[in-house]
Amino acid sequence: MLILLAFIIVFHITSAALLFISTIDNAWWVGKDFSTDVWQICTNITNCTVINENMAEYQSIQAVQAAMILSTVFCCVAFLVFILQLFRLKQGERFVLTSIIQLLSCLCVMIAASIYTDRHEELHEAVEYLQLNVASGQYGYSFILAWIAFAFTLISGVMYLILRKRK
Repeated sequence: MLILLAFIIVFHITSAALLFISTIDNAWWVGKDFSTDVWQICTNITNCTVINENMAEYQSIQAVQAAMILSTVFCCVAFLVFILQLFRLKQGERFVLTSIIQLLSCLCVMIAASIYTDRHEELHEAVEYLQLNVASGQYGYSFILAWIAFAFTLISGVMYLILRKRK
């Protein structure tokens, strides 16, 4: 049982790390001389334009920002609740709340990645003034990490439900 708990803790920390990296790093959509994420658009490496609320075209990107932040927060809260429940609750009652919070994290990252998948063309149209050929880009590793984090948080949420029945 101790090995299983250690595996789950490592798996949960890996999920949180993936969420942090995919939320923060500037590689959701990359091209030859630009990269974009949910926070900014960078040409070369040094010239970055921050996406803010004054840009009406970015409402869907703001939804992605909010969902990614929520998923990261839920994942961290789920880990703290897991640690508290590990020592406080009776056997058989453990980890239901942790599982619910982790599945909420999974839902939020799925919503964020789905919105970005559907609406990243709006970002392309909005940055034409930067003289970039953003249509020639491709999804970056942060976007892929977001989908991997979705799978990890889903698996860990289900593992917590299964683990609650273990002795």
